[in-house]
Amino acid sequence: MGKYFGTDGFRGEANVGLDARHAYDIGRFIGWYYGAKAGKKANILIGKDTRLSSYMFEYAICAGIVASGADAFVMHVTTTPSVAYITRMDDFDCGVMISASHNAFCDNGIKLINSRGEKLDDETTAKIERYLDGMAQAGADEVPYARGENIGKVVDYVSGRNRYVGYLISLASHSYRGLQIGLDCANGSSWTIAKAVFDAIGAKTHVIGASPDGTNINSDCGSTHIENLKKFVISNKLDVGFAYDGDADRCIAVDENGSEVDGDGILYIFADRMARHSTLDKNCVVTTVMSNIGLFRALDAAGISYEKTDVGDRFVYECMSKNGYKLGGEQSGHIILQKYATTGDGVLTSIMICEEMLDKKQPLSALASPVKKYPQTTASVHVKDKDGAVRDGDVANEIEKIKKSLGDDGRILLRKSGTEQVVRVMVECKDEKLCGEYAAHVADIIRKKGY
Repeated sequence: MGKYFGTDGFRGEANVGLDARHAYDIGRFIGWYYGAKAGKKANILIGKDTRLSSYMFEYAICAGIVASGADAFVMHVTTTPSVAYITRMDDFDCGVMISASHNAFCDNGIKLINSRGEKLDDETTAKIERYLDGMAQAGADEVPYARGENIGKVVDYVSGRNRYVGYLISLASHSYRGLQIGLDCANGSSWTIAKAVFDAIGAKTHVIGASPDGTNINSDCGSTHIENLKKFVISNKLDVGFAYDGDADRCIAVDENGSEVDGDGILYIFADRMARHSTLDKNCVVTTVMSNIGLFRALDAAGISYEKTDVGDRFVYECMSKNGYKLGGEQSGHIILQKYATTGDGVLTSIMICEEMLDKKQPLSALASPVKKYPQTTASVHVKDKDGAVRDGDVANEIEKIKKSLGDDGRILLRKSGTEQVVRVMVECKDEKLCGEYAAHVADIIRKKGY
């Protein structure tokens, strides 16, 4: 991670850690950089979520882009996967998504996407960071302002969002007539997209979390607050429910009984489906170290191999691209189906779950049943020094003791958040009470050490 950019873009509290000047300067740099790189005026695509501050950042970044002589194409409120898809399909030089994903409304972020629809590489983000800190870039004394007819323009590009909706609809091979589907749109980016997609495929769609007011994104709704969707599915006797996060690159499902099926369960369903259709290249799934032991044992039983990466969908995607794998994801609901997308896509994930339900004529509970999840507890500790906390000798010694105590029937992980000033202690074993005790114990040591 760099000074400003973490594993998922530049994120911070709006006008505190991330302000309008940052957005303007990022716009100035990418408008100049991609134009200079291509030897012509650059075209840059921009989307945003429903946060109050997203409008401020959208205008600021557009101002920077056009001041550097590039054209800004604005999709308005849309999802991160839609920006990635349209950037790739319409040959944009760069894509920008303004969102802090699952964070509260007071935070925001700037995610940058390359022309292939992938997260921007570290080398380019390092150049942006040096520019933000006022250093010369790539041999230029400064990023010049465009003049005269070379000044860029802002173009309404809502048509791109509409074509993305059409693309999702085209992926369904069944009619969903008769399916009762619940959606929790987290008062975020998917609020106008998800229902339109499922209605077009024929489902009877019931929606919550679709009344954004700028301050209620992810507030007691969406993939990080799944309880509401569970109740909604049961009370309305729905066949399945899907919850998204603020920018809709995650999906957590709820089965017909109101039980949660997280990213691990979804990964198993897709791995089994792809293996059956001989489309699971190298018979391998990419997971992260946070995936539940239950997933690994279910994959073992199915004869499907897996590779583990550090937490973060960018690490999952990098492993997939490097090794030619077609399926990867995270417990949190980022699921990457590389045949269809270069990033996690919550609505796409929902469609593919429905396809498998209809193909096998089984409810979601049956599809996910081979994954017998171990109890898992995560304690999050806000710290001043993430590196110091995870390297501390006393903390490391205590973790080693717990590892020995758990043996082969459990595990403990200490990791740094890639988007927050937080370290997380995850414990997984057969005894839920013991998970909580061990996680709380290590968290207390970190706090007592003063981090």
